[in-house]
Amino acid sequence: MPTPHSPPASVRRALRKLGADIHDARRRRKLPMAVVAERAFTSRSTLQRIEAGDAGVSIGIYASVLQALGLLDGLGQIADISHDSVGQALASAALPKHIHLKRGTGPSRDG
Repeated sequence: MPTPHSPPASVRRALRKLGADIHDARRRRKLPMAVVAERAFTSRSTLQRIEAGDAGVSIGIYASVLQALGLLDGLGQIADISHDSVGQALASAALPKHIHLKRGTGPSRDG
């Protein structure tokens, strides 16, 4: 069973891809590691761990690096309802099929 120190393979793959994407974004911006690390208030060695997809680095540090690269907005969209088709389907399935109004609770017809 995976532990917090040994996440499942799918999580490790996703973090490696995120790290590689962060690395590529930094290189496209022609920013040295030292500059991004300083802007993210972290060390160069921690930035190296992030770019390697290290699961031991806190999500807060990942977010700081994304902000330093101008990519933080994407983080806020990850679990957004508009991207959560499973959650939307479950919420829709939980809605009542019919709505029954009690008599006398609607607008008055007397006028």
